[in-house]
Amino acid sequence: MNSVWSGIGLRLAATGLFAVMSLFVRLASFEAPVGQIMFWRSSVALIPIVLYLMWRRQFPRGLRTARPFGHLKRSTFGLVSMFFSFLSLAYLPLALATALGFLAPLLVLPVAMIMLRERPGIAVFTATFAGFAGVALMLWPTLSTPGIDTGVLIGIGAGLTMAVTTAFAKVQIKALTSTESAGTIAFYFALVCSIGGLLTLPLGWADPSPETLIWLIGAGLTGGFAHIFMTEALARAPASTLSAFEYTAMIWALLLDVTVFSLLPEPVSLVGAFLIVLAAAVVMFGEKIGVPVPQPDLAAIPAKQAE
Repeated sequence: MNSVWSGIGLRLAATGLFAVMSLFVRLASFEAPVGQIMFWRSSVALIPIVLYLMWRRQFPRGLRTARPFGHLKRSTFGLVSMFFSFLSLAYLPLALATALGFLAPLLVLPVAMIMLRERPGIAVFTATFAGFAGVALMLWPTLSTPGIDTGVLIGIGAGLTMAVTTAFAKVQIKALTSTESAGTIAFYFALVCSIGGLLTLPLGWADPSPETLIWLIGAGLTGGFAHIFMTEALARAPASTLSAFEYTAMIWALLLDVTVFSLLPEPVSLVGAFLIVLAAAVVMFGEKIGVPVPQPDLAAIPAKQAE
């Protein structure tokens, strides 16, 4: 029981760290382009990940893999997902960007039907449509405003694209976890994203101010430690027990929007956020209440947060 409680504590800490990482990404985006943020986020995250693998005595032995193309495929989907996730954070409030991210477990359903030939039940389909309705409610105050800003539309489009690519990445993670450890998957993901971010250097990087440099380094460290906490949580408690606490990310996002940016959500947005969390929870836990649910491992280091 103590192990389970420590796992829950680590899962809550990981969710909080991912939320702070998103805050650092948004703060850095006021000055630095997305590609530069991706490089710092991923390359700095390699430091705590490698130290963790050394502590587990899995470095460098744990980096050996018989599935390099599987890691490349998963990391490519994750890289694209990270790019659009950071792009959405650059243009949208934290709560709205986080809400769009919660579409990923809902979008896993059609992806799993196509790629894994799974057949979910009618209740899961209903929950999926409810989740999309929740997103519509969260978007309504923004979309109904006369003269909507182009940047907001870019952020919404990026958030939706991020959710789609995250769904594909999660299916790839499911395929990899049968033979690969979480630390190995996290390492190669961070490595590929570092290289991807570095390739954007010719497009023009900012000369970051000391404050922005803090945000960039902070994003990498919080993201890396969040990965470690997530891995240790999964080692101490069942994934099904821990998954429920992923939704505390919405609470963190709302609180950070209020305290850091003084953004108060509209009541209809709160209703939408509740619908999204409820729908995603039905999809992830429906099996426990007799709802046929496909089996992708949604708790295995999400690509947006592996973000």
